[in-house]
Amino acid sequence: MQLWAGLGNPGPRYALHRHNVGFMAVDVIAEMHGFGPVQKKFSGWVQEGRIGAEKVLLLKPATFMNESGQSVGEAMRFYRLEIDALTVFHDELDLAPFKVKVKRGGGTAGHNGLRSIDRHLGPDFRRVRIGIGHPGHKDRVTGHVLGNYAKAELDDLTDMLAAIGAEAEWLAKGEDARFMSDVARRMQD
Repeated sequence: MQLWAGLGNPGPRYALHRHNVGFMAVDVIAEMHGFGPVQKKFSGWVQEGRIGAEKVLLLKPATFMNESGQSVGEAMRFYRLEIDALTVFHDELDLAPFKVKVKRGGGTAGHNGLRSIDRHLGPDFRRVRIGIGHPGHKDRVTGHVLGNYAKAELDDLTDMLAAIGAEAEWLAKGEDARFMSDVARRMQD
């Protein structure tokens, strides 16, 4: 079994924040792949399903971003999963908007959700980095990250999330390069 955690903050006021794009990604994956109903577990919301031949548990921590590791850690321990079973979907300032990259391990780049997971489980988990772009100056980062997507960005956001959902089977199979190239190809069409 794999655990795919989407990072975000709970509640309707945060729903369209760039910081919540991880939540958005797992919601689209659940919908496109016919996952089961949402259940409250592990200080968050989970849905079980299959992507291709792989069993996947989707998790959205309800702990707020800064304590995401608590929720993810609970689920990992409950299912006795190794770190290579974990994939985290999160917003990434250092990527252009709507670019999607996958990497395993690394630093947290100041991302509080990643920092929390790193504290609970170590750094060697797979990350699906979803670009939100940098606002240009560090004084504007918080407002950018915690700001809603602009109306002009919603079509690109929808297209990117649909591409992630459509190509998720490659991610489930561990074919990260194929996942990234197929998502990028769909974004160009």
